[in-house]
Amino acid sequence: MNRKAEVERVTNETNIKISVDLDGNGKLTANTGLPFLEHMLEQVAKHGCIDLSVKAEGDLEIDAHHTVEDLGITLGQAVNEAVGGKTSIRRYGHSYVPLDEALSRVVIDLSGRPGLSYNVSFPRSHVVGDFDVDLFFEFFQGFVNHLQCTLHIDCLRGHNSHHIIETIFKSLGRSLRMAIELDPRMRDQLPSTKGTL
Repeated sequence: MNRKAEVERVTNETNIKISVDLDGNGKLTANTGLPFLEHMLEQVAKHGCIDLSVKAEGDLEIDAHHTVEDLGITLGQAVNEAVGGKTSIRRYGHSYVPLDEALSRVVIDLSGRPGLSYNVSFPRSHVVGDFDVDLFFEFFQGFVNHLQCTLHIDCLRGHNSHHIIETIFKSLGRSLRMAIELDPRMRDQLPSTKGTL
């Protein structure tokens, strides 16, 4: 089974190309102009055992909003295409990840229905380094809408913004890994009593 995809998104604001291998080894190659976001995508790749190649050019001279949102959209499209018809997958995934004082939980359902529950508060400023952490909501909303999944993100505790967001991305990788994993007991069946996802 070839669970790979390559998606390109070109708008007046961004030019993004993402390739994904759901059965990879956790490797990331990235060139986005946003080093902190690349560090977070590395967590998804490593902890999801997904190979990702991410290239983005965006209107960063304005701000990072368009680029971050469109990266979420394109990643969601790529994973959705790579997972294909969803036969034999586990469908659901969940993970708790700590990092020092921070603890986050991510739960995902590859349901075919987009829904995001995002319960994250950053205790200090809105910036980690020079990255506006408010943009992570836009990233996840774009990801959810185009993967067509239900995603619950909860930061349970933490006071370091870097630690908080890193636990979320690590937990996303682990949850996604569980959800896309092939279940030999399903034997080419869809994990749904409806017969469709």
